[in-house]
Amino acid sequence: MEVKIGVQHANRELVLESDQSPDEVYKAVAEALDGKSKLLQLTDDKGRRVIVPSDRLAYVEIGEVTTRKVGFGAI
Repeated sequence: MEVKIGVQHANRELVLESDQSPDEVYKAVAEALDGKSKLLQLTDDKGRRVIVPSDRLAYVEIGEVTTRKVGFGAI
């Protein structure tokens, strides 16, 4: 699944592909925003961790992976 994270005072959003379920990502975001955790920690599909301070979160978009078409096709 694709997760987009907007960070305050940053020009670009963070985009990662994660093997976590949408419910797991939602739970991690909710805990960060509720103050239960001071950090939002997610793991991407390659095992790398993305850590964002919860007070710097602007938005989190949780979505499905979209396959990108490559090449030329008839319109």
